[in-house]
Amino acid sequence: MNGADTAWIMIATALVLFMTLPGLALFYGGLVRARNVLSVFMHCYAIACLMSILWLAFGYSIAFGDANPFWGGLGKSFLNGVTADSLSGTLPEILFFAFQMTFAIITPALIVGAYVERVGFGFVMLFSGAWMLLCYAPVVHWIWGGGFLSDGGIFGETGVRDFAGGIVVHETAGLAALLIAIFLGPRKNQSTPPHNPGFVMIGAAMLWVGWFGFNGGSQLAADGGAAMAITVTHISAATASLSWALWEKIKFGKASLVGIVTGTIAGLASITPASGFVGPIEALIIGAVAGILCQEAVLLIRNRLKIDDTLDVFAVHGVGGIFGTIMIAVFGAGTWAAQLGGLLIVGVYTTIVTIALIYIVKAITPLRVDLETETNGLDLAVHGERAYDMSS
Repeated sequence: MNGADTAWIMIATALVLFMTLPGLALFYGGLVRARNVLSVFMHCYAIACLMSILWLAFGYSIAFGDANPFWGGLGKSFLNGVTADSLSGTLPEILFFAFQMTFAIITPALIVGAYVERVGFGFVMLFSGAWMLLCYAPVVHWIWGGGFLSDGGIFGETGVRDFAGGIVVHETAGLAALLIAIFLGPRKNQSTPPHNPGFVMIGAAMLWVGWFGFNGGSQLAADGGAAMAITVTHISAATASLSWALWEKIKFGKASLVGIVTGTIAGLASITPASGFVGPIEALIIGAVAGILCQEAVLLIRNRLKIDDTLDVFAVHGVGGIFGTIMIAVFGAGTWAAQLGGLLIVGVYTTIVTIALIYIVKAITPLRVDLETETNGLDLAVHGERAYDMSS
């Protein structure tokens, strides 16, 4: 065990949990109507709790067990055989478990942005739990757990390069979000602006800070590689924020606060897979392109395809993660066959599993709330609470 590595990954684990609670909750919560903000908080919080238990029970074993190249098996269920003295590289294995658990929390939580304001709470819980175990965890095993897409797998000595989750986190969550949005259909009222842009900015700022743990922690060591990952993460986020705002100003005449912080998230998602393989100049390029590319993806999905992915999960996270994964090959840090092949295989698998789970779960519990509940807001109708009581 290395004490410095262990101390850093403890901090990184806290930072990645901070991304979901409270970062993502505030970022998403500020973007919805006032009558739905508590439902968004509830979704993020409840998913964090449920994923933690499911990761302990089965998820970690499926992802990092050694049954075969496609499925980790259940040998490590409930941390069977893992003690305080067990090691994973230079880290206590129990810490590696906890660090990866925070990734298993935020990935299904990202999907929340696609279905807010009109989804049933029961569906959120059942779908998120099943999707994490049957989609996310196997993909983790394939790429990070020594599976068939990693080094020495089907793509030869150099397997799929995905440092912190461009494919594992952002492509899977983005595609699942898009598919749920298609199945749900659009909201009855899509014209209401974000109820609290201040929340959005605070949440995005928390995500930015937390992302240092997300990307820097993925080095699994306290060394120069982790420092470089943090630096390029910051550079990409800053550049994408400005390129988004500039593109917004050119196209619409004004640069908005919600726009610039959405650009931040686009830059962060795009650098995530590449953060362990590129330097500051490449990060500048990735960020500059991401701010424009993801903004155009938002307009394409929302205005041309008429898909109500409420908070643009696929356009920002999905497109950003896919773009960053491809840029690894562009900059020569990975092979074209592995990068594109990994995207294709995981994309097809995610699509099949997500669609199957949507059908199965909606047969058990309603996918969408009724019109009256949607009109009155999920906060009061589903959870019996209001975020703002102006009479008190």
